[in-house]
Formats: sequence, C-alpha cells, structure tokens
Amino acid sequence: MRIAVTVAHGIHGRRRAGPGETFWQFRQFQSSDAATLIDWRRSASSDLLFVREREWEAAHTIWLWPDLSASMRFKSHLSNVAKRERALVLTLALAELLVRGGERIALLGLTRPSASRNATTKLAEAITSNIGSPVLDASLPPTERLSRFSGIVLFSDFLEPVDSIGERLKALASSGVSGHLVQVLDPAEETLPYAGRTEFVGLEDDARWIADRAESLRGAYSQALRLHRAAIENIASRLGWSFLVHHTDRPAAEALLTMIMRLGSGGQDYRWNTASGHAAARSTGASP
Repeated sequence: MRIAVTVAHGIHGRRRAGPGETFWQFRQFQSSDAATLIDWRRSASSDLLFVREREWEAAHTIWLWPDLSASMRFKSHLSNVAKRERALVLTLALAELLVRGGERIALLGLTRPSASRNATTKLAEAITSNIGSPVLDASLPPTERLSRFSGIVLFSDFLEPVDSIGERLKALASSGVSGHLVQVLDPAEETLPYAGRTEFVGLEDDARWIADRAESLRGAYSQALRLHRAAIENIASRLGWSFLVHHTDRPAAEALLTMIMRLGSGGQDYRWNTASGHAAARSTGASP
C-alpha cells in the first residue's frame, strides 16, 4: 500500500505510557511510583532514581466502512478519480496503518476484528466479495452493536437526508463508540462549475432534470450545501465524533495523515476533537 507507506514515513507513531512490553523512555522517579518500577542499573549512574517507562500496547478495535453506493460513482472533469475509488483507497490505507500500529480492524457488518499481518488483505477480500451487497451498496452504514471504547471511521459523501443520517449515527454511537466521519466529495459537488443548458442525471435513480442556465443555480446550491454539511457536523459534534471533508482532486495522503494524527491525539478511547468542516448537500451526477 504505497499511500500507507508514504504516510507512515511522515508520522512518529502514537506512543503513550501504559502497560506493555516495549521500552519507551526513562523518566525520573516520582513519589507516586511503586519502588518496583525503579530501574536500578540506570539509576546507578546518577544521583537520581529513574523509572523505565513502557509504551501502551492495549489493542483497540477500529471499525471501518466505505460507502460504495451509486452516488459514490460520480466523477467530474475536475477530478481523476471517482468518490467510490477514493473511499476504498482511504479505507484500505487506514486499515494498513492501524494494523501496523497494533490495532484490531474490522469491516462494519462484514468481518470480525483482527490484528493479524494479513488483516488488511482479508478486509480487501471481504470488500471485493461483497460489492453489491446491502452492507456496502447502501448509502448509510449498517447498524451493529459495537463494544464500548472501540472506534468507527465512516467514508461517505453523506448526501442522504440529514434526519436519516442522524438516526443511523445515533444508533451506532449508543454503545459508547467514538467515531469519525470522512466526507468524500468531488470538487464539482462543491462549486457546481456548470454553465448554460445542462442536464443533471441522478445516480441513485433515473431522475433527469435540465437547467437552461446552470450558473444561475450556483448561489442557492452553495447555500443548501453549507446548511446540509453544518447539520451533519452538528450531529457529529453532539455525539463527540469528529468530521473531516476530503475532495477527490486532493492527494489521498492528506486525509489519511489527518486521520492518523487525530487517532493518535485522541487518548485511549479515541475521543477525537471535531474539526471545522466545509459544506454538503444532496447532489446528482451532471453531464453538460
């Protein structure tokens, strides 16, 4: 996974103190420390007492889900990849980085948690064999009872009605799971860069609509987009989840690095801070 390797070289890991076997660093002995923690060999060379601190190695389970529904097939002239392809790349690259960090990963609704070396390969195989299934072909993630303190990362355009999205996210968060939403959009879905007589074609259904002057729709569309995204971001914020927007004309490594840094700074239960978002609304495929 070239993208995973690139990002892995750009980060310094997610170390934190805790129970484990891997040595991390020495620090000075404190009155609250047990005497059994003192490293006498290191302390012998100094007038101070030192404790050998180990890195936290408790594995967590991170559940991943890429939206592969029809709307994710959209690709405009402003991007080289479809939203669906980018969601898959981000899912697999993040999975690989998490496994390298000692975490368990699982595909929501399809696989069991695993931290084995081939866990990412197994996840990719599960996606390949289940393309077209209700789990991956739906515009909303499946509801599943997840263990508390596990994490979930959802890659989607999140263009379904706000109420439907809110109900599904609340159901997933009900067990105490922490989560992250990555909204994957084509740049044309942000700017509506069409002009003149334009036919808009629905990807989720056969709806078609012709605009005589597509540029005249831009203002109202942009406002609807902002309101939709603000509503989703508000839902995420109330759940204690974070929100990130990624455009398909940008390098996948940008979103991946942001995700890894948030996972690393969120503490033991990965309670990530909500990022400031940009915009979103129901859009359709468009052909000028």
